Amino acid sequence: MRFSKKSEYALRALLELTQAYGQRPVRRSDIAERQQIPLGFLESILLQLKHAGFLASRSGVDGGFRLVRRPEQISLGSIIRALDGPLAPIPCVSQTAFQTCEDCPYANEAQCPIKVPMIEVRNAISGVLDHWTLREFAGRMSCGSNVIKKSKKKEVIHT
Repeated sequence: MRFSKKSEYALRALLELTQAYGQRPVRRSDIAERQQIPLGFLESILLQLKHAGFLASRSGVDGGFRLVRRPEQISLGSIIRALDGPLAPIPCVSQTAFQTCEDCPYANEAQCPIKVPMIEVRNAISGVLDHWTLREFAGRMSCGSNVIKKSKKKEVIHT
């Protein structure tokens, strides 16, 4: 199972927004620069996250994006599902977007030999991603070694 570049960039952007939670909104250009995400791609990701109910935005000098809910209320699984769709490796084991496998010879069988391990894969992936919150995810950045983010304007060190 491989997640899209969109989800990877979204998680990186959400690190910035989680760290700024409760403060002023973060400009998309600042997120793009610090997280090294192409601005045009980031804009579409932020818009998709806004439409999914994770973000709010404000225009103007003090504008930018912010989280709508507390970081501990948002799971990584919910973010990835909003951007990439179901976490299940095949449609017939998805809990959020189930589809019958029309081309599978086992579709009408009581026991499908493919379905059993794929349910375990789905459960393992969702078990991890649904239990990690943005707060825990961002907290990993501040634990252990320092993370240095280089900017054209300044250097920011998070400890």
